[in-house]
Amino acid sequence: MTQSLYEKIGGEAAVDAAVDLFYRKVLADTRINQFFTSTDMVRQHAKQKAFLTMALGGPHSYTGKDMRAAHAHLVVNGLNDSHFDAVMEHLGATLTELGVPAELIGQAAAIAESTRKDVLGR
Repeated sequence: MTQSLYEKIGGEAAVDAAVDLFYRKVLADTRINQFFTSTDMVRQHAKQKAFLTMALGGPHSYTGKDMRAAHAHLVVNGLNDSHFDAVMEHLGATLTELGVPAELIGQAAAIAESTRKDVLGR
C-alpha cells in the first residue's frame, strides 16, 4: 500500500509543527502579514491544519470554504501573485527547516501551486 504525502512527511505531528512554524514566518513578513491583521489566528491554525491534512492525502476533516471563496475578500484588498509567491516561499522554507526531503517538498509545493488561480480569483 502506497503512503500518502501526509504520511510520508510525518502525519499529524508534522502538519501541526509545519503550520505553527509557517504562520510565525508569515506573520513576521511585511510583504503579507497585513492580510492577517483581523484574523483569529487560533481558528486560522486549526483550519489550515485541517486543509493541509486533506490536501496532502491525510484523514479528511476540512469543512471550510473552497479556496476561491475563502480568499475573495483578500483579492479585493489587493492579494496578488507576489503575495502568493511569498506564501510559497514560506511553505518551502518551513518544510526545509523541518527536515522534509526535497522531493516531498516539491510534491507539497505542486499541490499548493495548484490552488493559485482559485486563491487569486482567476
